[in-house]
Amino acid sequence: MNERQAESLRTAAAEFLAREANRNILITVTRVQMSEDSKRAVIYITVFPELGEAAALAFANRNRGELGKFLSARTKGMRIPKFEFEIDLGDKNRRRLDELSS
Repeated sequence: MNERQAESLRTAAAEFLAREANRNILITVTRVQMSEDSKRAVIYITVFPELGEAAALAFANRNRGELGKFLSARTKGMRIPKFEFEIDLGDKNRRRLDELSS
């Protein structure tokens, strides 16, 4: 159930951010990490261009309430965990390694 819930949360968060975010910044939801009890979640994002990371992260966290409402309407019957957004440093590091090896 945890993996299915995480994937539902990832998909819905990606759809919400694509609809609501500034069109000059691309926000990609890379993964969701759920707590064991499914009461908390961290939604990891990447931002392009990187210069927009701070603004995009602030926007995403500022709009958690709206995203919660969107998730409730979209995922009937699923209890929505408390969540926060973070930059996916793992993905960022992988891209940097790819750039260096090219």
